[in-house]
Amino acid sequence: VDHPHGGGEGRTSGGRHPVTPWGKPTKGKRTRSNKSTDRFIVRSRHERKKG
Repeated sequence: VDHPHGGGEGRTSGGRHPVTPWGKPTKGKRTRSNKSTDRFIVRSRHERKKG
């Protein structure tokens, strides 16, 4: 099992957010959804299509 930060060839590191060995974000990244605000979202701003 390899860590998501991985090895790479030579000196390469980073390029990715800090993650646990299972690929979940860590180090201050919010991983829980905010359940208190989704009752106010009637329609997503991004679901409108052009045309």
